[in-house]
Amino acid sequence: MQYNPGWNNSSVNLLHVRAVGPSDTLHYIWSSIGAPTVLLVATESRTSTLGINWTQLLSPAPAGAIWIDPPSSVVYSTAAKTLEELFYPTYDLSDFSWDSINHTLNHTALTAEFTGIPATDPSGSFSNGSLAFQVTAYEASGRDGPLPSLLHTANSSKVEFVLAGVALRGNSSKFVLEVATVEEIGVVQKLRSERSIDDEYTPTIFESQNDSSTLSFLQWKATAYGSQTPRREDSIQCQSHGLQAANWTLPVSSIVHAYFGEGVGSTYTISAINISFGGEDGKVYQEKHYLSWSALLGFGQPPKDTFSPLVISITAVALGTPMVMLLVGSSVVLFAQRKRYSEYEPIN
Repeated sequence: MQYNPGWNNSSVNLLHVRAVGPSDTLHYIWSSIGAPTVLLVATESRTSTLGINWTQLLSPAPAGAIWIDPPSSVVYSTAAKTLEELFYPTYDLSDFSWDSINHTLNHTALTAEFTGIPATDPSGSFSNGSLAFQVTAYEASGRDGPLPSLLHTANSSKVEFVLAGVALRGNSSKFVLEVATVEEIGVVQKLRSERSIDDEYTPTIFESQNDSSTLSFLQWKATAYGSQTPRREDSIQCQSHGLQAANWTLPVSSIVHAYFGEGVGSTYTISAINISFGGEDGKVYQEKHYLSWSALLGFGQPPKDTFSPLVISITAVALGTPMVMLLVGSSVVLFAQRKRYSEYEPIN
C-alpha cells in the first residue's frame, strides 16, 4: 500500500494497492480527488508500476496524468465512482472536503478510511457527523468476521460506506447512493440477483446482488446495518434500482479522466446504479444515526457461497427424519398386519 506515491503533500488522497501474482499484477487506485473513486487495472507483468504526474493530475486538465508502465502489459481496466449521496436535497460528493487518510492507514490490516464533510454546510447537517468510505485489501481468500460477513478472494477488495451522526433534513429523508462504473465500449454489464436458503453467515438475509461483467464485479448483500458492531436486529433494508446508462458527465477533476483521458463517454461507457437504504419512513436511521453498507469489488467473477457443513447437516436431518419415520412406521404396520392374520386358519 502506497499513500500519495511521489507526492509529499497530504492535502489530497490517493492510495495505491498493488497485488503481485505468479505472472501478473493487480492495481487498485483509490482516491477522493474529484469524488471517491477506485481504478482497477490488471496487467500481465509482475513488474508493472503506477506512474503519476502530480502537477498535471491537480490541474484543470488531468487527462493522461495517471498511467501504468509498461502500457503494453495492461489487459483490463475499469473504474467505480460514487458520485452522489442523495439526501433531501442532493449532496454531490465531488464538493466534499476530505480528511487525509495518512493517519488511518494500517499496513498490517491493509485498511484505510476516507472521511469527508460538505465544503459548505448551511443547514449544519454534518456539524456532528461525517461520511466515510473504509477500504480493505486482502492477501488471501476468506470471509469477513463482522456482518455481512462477505466471502472474498485475494483478487478482491472491500469498500464500506458509512454515515455517522448526520442530521436528517426532512422527516422522511431516504438515503440513496449512486455508483457509476466506467467500461470499454462492448463490455456488457449485468445486474444480477441471487437467492439462497443459506443465511448462516448473514442471518435473515437470503439475497446477494452484483453488478458485473466478464472481467470485474461489484457485489453486495441486500442489507445495511445501523450499528458499528452489527447484529441481526440492526439490519436495514437495502434495494438497488436498476443499472442504466448515465445521463450526466463525470467531473473533469477526477482520476477517471486522469487515466482514461478525454474518451470517457465515447471510447468508454458510463453506467450507474442507485442503491437505497431504509424503508419508506426512514425511522431506522432516525433511531440509530448510523448506517453502514459493504460491497466487494475485484477482478474476474464474484465469489459464490456454497452450503456450509452445518446447513448440509441440518438439511439432511430435516429431510431424513421424516423418511426414517415413514419407513419405521410402514414396517411396524406391515409387521402388525402379518402377525394379526397369522392367528387365523386359512379359509378354503
